[in-house]
Amino acid sequence: MTALDRVDPPALCPPVQGLYAHVVIAPAGRTAYFSGQIALDAAGELVGPGDHAAQALQAFLNVKLALEGVGATPADLVRHNIYVVGHTPELVPVIFGAAQQAYGDPWPRTSSTLLGVQTLGLPGWLIEVEATALLP
Repeated sequence: MTALDRVDPPALCPPVQGLYAHVVIAPAGRTAYFSGQIALDAAGELVGPGDHAAQALQAFLNVKLALEGVGATPADLVRHNIYVVGHTPELVPVIFGAAQQAYGDPWPRTSSTLLGVQTLGLPGWLIEVEATALLP
């Protein structure tokens, strides 16, 4: 596990729902940039057509598998970019609940952006998760 400093400057409001950190400082080391992960299983089949929760779970599981593939864990995550087709505020707990289920405890409080988008790369894709991690 990598020693990341998570900073929430007192001049800023606290992170919304405590789901992210305003700033994540990584020590010198190798950084891994993960391509956006979508809800495709190992066979390339779309998981959960039309279901944000199922697609979010698979996308975050894919991030976790990619991390494991380079010897890292969710604790090594520095940043998430989360793209959601048809985003509404009601989807926030659905998406982060799926992430919690995929990553387990403790929750990796990264720097984070969640964007509602019109569409993703192919029809049917509802969630895409990019990540950055510091390799241990």
